Amino acid sequence: MHLAQQALRTAKAWQCKELFKGFYEQPDAVQGQAFFHKWYRSAMRTRLDPVKKVAESFLKSLPRILTWFAHPISNAMAEGFNSAIQAIKSAARGFRNAEHYRIRILFHCGKLELMPS
Repeated sequence: MHLAQQALRTAKAWQCKELFKGFYEQPDAVQGQAFFHKWYRSAMRTRLDPVKKVAESFLKSLPRILTWFAHPISNAMAEGFNSAIQAIKSAARGFRNAEHYRIRILFHCGKLELMPS
């Protein structure tokens, strides 16, 4: 495969990802569903298996995805904390005991005072 063909496939996948962001800008579930089906058709036309796999997965989960319009909340904060914790774990390359790990997590996430009381 030529480099130009690889770049084109990457651009198609990126475009598909960026287009899906419009789903969350829809005013209600009805228009969200209509937007999703348009996006789904375009994703399936990309002929990129990874993109098609994600689109199929989203289609199976569509009723749960549409609950966003009734309850616009996400687990982004929890995922952010988890990412920070995983970074601490990776940077330390292991802790000698669980208490040191816990202290490092609490310190990094801002739950400990820097100055003694």
